[in-house]
Amino acid sequence: MGFLEVVLERASISSIAGFLAFMVLLWAITNRLDKYLRLRRLPGAPGKIMPGTFPLGIRFVYRAVKSARNHTNLDFWLDNFSAVGGYTGETNVLGQTVISTADPENIKAILATQFSDFGKGAPFHEEWKDFLGDSIFTTDGHMWHTSRQLIRPQFIRDRVSDLHCFESHIQTLFRAIANGGVLTSSDQPVDFDQVNGRVLDISDLFFRYTLDCATDFLLGHDVQSMTTPNQKFAEAFNEVQRVQSILARAGRFRPLIDRKSFFAGLEVINSFVNQYIDRALLLSPDELASKAKSDKGYTFLHELASFTRDRKVLRDQLVAILLAGRDTTASTLSWTLYELGRHPDAVRKLRAEILEHVGPDRAPSYADLKAMKYLQNVMNETLRLYPVVPFNVRLALHDTTLPRGGGPDGSQPLPVLKHTPVSYSTLAMQRRADLYPGPSDTFAPHDVFSPDRWFHWQPKPWTYIPFNGGPRICIGQQFALTEMSYVLCRMFQRYERVESYMRDVDGGDPCLKADIVLQPGHGVKVAFWEPEK
Repeated sequence: MGFLEVVLERASISSIAGFLAFMVLLWAITNRLDKYLRLRRLPGAPGKIMPGTFPLGIRFVYRAVKSARNHTNLDFWLDNFSAVGGYTGETNVLGQTVISTADPENIKAILATQFSDFGKGAPFHEEWKDFLGDSIFTTDGHMWHTSRQLIRPQFIRDRVSDLHCFESHIQTLFRAIANGGVLTSSDQPVDFDQVNGRVLDISDLFFRYTLDCATDFLLGHDVQSMTTPNQKFAEAFNEVQRVQSILARAGRFRPLIDRKSFFAGLEVINSFVNQYIDRALLLSPDELASKAKSDKGYTFLHELASFTRDRKVLRDQLVAILLAGRDTTASTLSWTLYELGRHPDAVRKLRAEILEHVGPDRAPSYADLKAMKYLQNVMNETLRLYPVVPFNVRLALHDTTLPRGGGPDGSQPLPVLKHTPVSYSTLAMQRRADLYPGPSDTFAPHDVFSPDRWFHWQPKPWTYIPFNGGPRICIGQQFALTEMSYVLCRMFQRYERVESYMRDVDGGDPCLKADIVLQPGHGVKVAFWEPEK
């Protein structure tokens, strides 16, 4: 009989339990000592502790999840920063240190100057793999680089400047606006004379429009969501994002989150994507090569299928780019109309510029869109107040530091141990009053929508990064800006004014819904008026 068997035979349950408790305590002490010694070897000083750490960070996670459900994420972040008297702090959740920051110097380090120190990391990949798999948004190193190189050809200027895809769906958007909402079929009769003053949720139509454009541009077949009231794919996509957002905030408490609707939504998404993958894989390599070399009929999916026949690779990249192609553009367009609806002077200036450059009817060219400075200002100002991805996270890939956040006043470097998550908020940073000049004749208060400020002011580096920055800067940035500017141009060629009906809904205080992208939580209820004929 071995030694272990003898010990187990003679030991009591209480003594075994005591021994195990001692070993756990010894491990905890050793682990804490190891962290302490590693932190001491790094330059800088410890950071300030955010409230809610005790007990075990449970209250902090509860507040984070609650704020996500109630769409008060920004308030949650600002309350935490206020409690530490700065824009970088840390907390502890079940023994895991978590750092939060809205400091441009720290964000610059994470995304650019110390790019190799921070990445998505294995925990992020594990957390998001069911939804986004091994796509460009969940991987690091070689896998991320390969994904980026694979996707890049779809977003070169020649592809982005081809505006036919946007125009082919804009007329359907106008029909839906005149109808007061989504159409019941592609041939539904519409009375365009009824558009003036008709209240509708333009945000819903924007999400449908960008889904149709994205599926057309990327897959070669649009889903016609503007003429299909119940779009199962879109509903599933929204629900998966909602649950994924809660999972991301729950941290080590993720096993407690109900994911029944999450997996049901994934089944719908996968079924939808697989039908396009099946079509692409029916093509021979020669047929794919001929399509890839021809502008006509070329799609993102054809490019992917030319690279690999692996269904998982095709699925993961498609879902990731569909997420970026639909939600980011639709949410920014929604916020733009939210603000334009309550700023009639901005609408008049925008429409005057559009009519001067392209007139009331002609479809704009890519050069036209780039030449309209006030149009660019409108989009910049929207993205300043409502950045597309308001909250993000990176993982320290080894022991390192952040430039600021350590010491009593937060001015010293902050030591960061390997495997420490660092959350950063573009939304909180871009709304910091101390990063802007004071109000003047040429600069409205920082929290006011004012496209005119961009004629006289440029943000300091790394204080305005709506598309992130560094090597992982959004690869579809120009595509999104082009689509948004095209839609705005065509809309305000057609409509003379737009009026907001949101005050009765939110009292003028917009609901910042941030599942993954930042979108209006109560929609955007507006009415349009065409010019007198």
